[in-house]
Amino acid sequence: MKEKGGPVRARLHIQGSVQGVGYRYSTKAVAEKLGLSGSVVNLPDGSVEAVAEGERAAVERLVAWCRGGPPGARVKSVGVRYEEPTGEGGPFEILRG
Repeated sequence: MKEKGGPVRARLHIQGSVQGVGYRYSTKAVAEKLGLSGSVVNLPDGSVEAVAEGERAAVERLVAWCRGGPPGARVKSVGVRYEEPTGEGGPFEILRG
């Protein structure tokens, strides 16, 4: 990971009852408020994957939010893998799985 406070990129794998409860849309709204770029997608196994890039503090806030998710979600686990930032920027997107 980069120095504290600099840009980071995190790939999150969220498991539990996280599809059909507005998880992707809520994740997008939170990520946009935090000024993050990236994407979120439903996976065939019923989990959700999110990729977020931006300032470390903002990414960590999104990771913390994902551990609970929106009302109706029942998150069992959130795996987080940090990667090298790409610097691509752009809007946070909801992808079709």
